[in-house]
Amino acid sequence: MNKLHRIVSHFCISGVVDVVEPLGTGLINDTYKVITRGEDNENYVLQRINHSVFKDVNLLQENVVNVTEHIRKKLQERGETDIDRKTLRFIPAKDGKMYYFEEDEYWRVSVLIPNAKTFETVNPEFAYYTGKAFGDFQSMLVDIPYKLGETIPDFHNMEFRLDTFIKAIAQNKAARLTEVQWMVDELLSRASEMCKAEKLHREGKLPKRITHCDTKVNNMLFDENGKVLCVIDLDTTMPGYVLSDFGDFIRTGANTGAEDDENLDNVSINMDIFRAFAKGYIESAKSFLLPVEIENLPFGAKLLTYMQTVRFLTDYIDGDIYYKIKYPTHNWVRSQAQFRLLQSIETHEAEMSDYITKLISE
Repeated sequence: MNKLHRIVSHFCISGVVDVVEPLGTGLINDTYKVITRGEDNENYVLQRINHSVFKDVNLLQENVVNVTEHIRKKLQERGETDIDRKTLRFIPAKDGKMYYFEEDEYWRVSVLIPNAKTFETVNPEFAYYTGKAFGDFQSMLVDIPYKLGETIPDFHNMEFRLDTFIKAIAQNKAARLTEVQWMVDELLSRASEMCKAEKLHREGKLPKRITHCDTKVNNMLFDENGKVLCVIDLDTTMPGYVLSDFGDFIRTGANTGAEDDENLDNVSINMDIFRAFAKGYIESAKSFLLPVEIENLPFGAKLLTYMQTVRFLTDYIDGDIYYKIKYPTHNWVRSQAQFRLLQSIETHEAEMSDYITKLISE
């Protein structure tokens, strides 16, 4: 019995394991498809949890189980059908835990949702579906009775990211500050505005909801007919601001260029993608959104793009210790591409706000 087969044997699965093979191209966890044989058997997804990213695996698994069980309950209350394909289902280990630990490695198993697929390409149609799905995801979790923890503390906390940035500037470990000083100045000139969400939260005006924190089109499963089944990749689901989820999709999905595009003329915001995502999102989320949340959705697009620019530039100044790079200036190229996208979003911010206002009034 090889290692992966042996790991699976510690979980309460049905059927006999036939094949364990790599699945997907995830950057954080190692993922495998477990094919079984037997009557009424199910297939499974085996994952090795990246313990260097998710340091509290017990908290992580409590979060994802509580989230999926609450969503299942909501779908049942709605009278939905095919619920087993519309939410993830995790399988306990034989010791009762929702993960298995061995040799400093953490493993978990979930049921593989049959006949489901993901899409990598973002067009207006799928941007609309994505917006609708993530708005619905947030809506279902508004009244979750469990207190979820932060699986990555301060993940979307702009004040924390800026503190790290300022320390990197002061230390200048890789002696790169001179060449990037112009961008440092640009980013610091925006720093006060970009901490607006944290300030509003401290004033009691902007609530924290349960948010996904990784809102990409490939974090949804679709059925055979192209209809959304469910949101997946729930490891970063934790308390946060709805404007962060909204903004992160715009940052990744509505960029006309690549995240590390060397040709900055390629980089701008695709307003067709923005409008489609915003329409779907507002349709499913406006029932619970406060006016302050709606008003700041376009700011969310600006905030998350600014935050990623800060993170890339911090890593470049530090000497490339966090992000994987393909060449020595990769993080600097990423920083410039993200900054160009930020400038484009700033140019379109009023247009974005007007469109959101129109959606709400319809």
